[in-house]
Amino acid sequence: MKKLPRLYAIADRGTLDTAGMSVGEFARELRDAGVRLVQYRDKGGSPQQVLRGAEEISQVFADVEDAVLMMNDRTDLALLAGWGVHVGHGDLAPAAARKVVGEGKLIGVSTHNETQIAAADASVADYVAIGPVFATATKRDTEPVVGLEGVRRARAMTRKPLVAIGGITLENAQSVIDAGADSVAVISGLVRAGERPGKVAKDFVDRLR
Repeated sequence: MKKLPRLYAIADRGTLDTAGMSVGEFARELRDAGVRLVQYRDKGGSPQQVLRGAEEISQVFADVEDAVLMMNDRTDLALLAGWGVHVGHGDLAPAAARKVVGEGKLIGVSTHNETQIAAADASVADYVAIGPVFATATKRDTEPVVGLEGVRRARAMTRKPLVAIGGITLENAQSVIDAGADSVAVISGLVRAGERPGKVAKDFVDRLR
């Protein structure tokens, strides 16, 4: 597969609601900052609400030819949106997700330990996500922190593109890339008090070139 962008932006509905920002507004800021890989995550919304948010993002990125849009968890909704999907271990397995979304759509899978990394590497997933790298407040049921050493171990175990997630900020992102990640997934790190998300995203894009 083609190389992943360094910044993997996650539009998390809960985080955006807390910040008082709409999904569409956030998506526009990401687009204008040069972000080309976006995941939409709405853990509490109904299918209709999730699809409405996805449609807002689709409309914003409609004219961006190289944009890749990903749905978190929900393979069925990814199919309806025409997007790729990122699955965790409580979701469909990558092989089952592939049957749903079809060929040509990106599939990613979350991992938290070496057993899961090995399974992901052997699966049809297009990329492997490892984390949480650092402590994070975005997920309440988070797995143990793997640290930069966990990123290095994951890098040694797979030749697939490696996405690191969890507590990644503008200040520590380069260290994660240096540890072997191809891309850093950022959620709350894009929503900083007193700063526009587009400015923060542009700083990430520029710093991680």
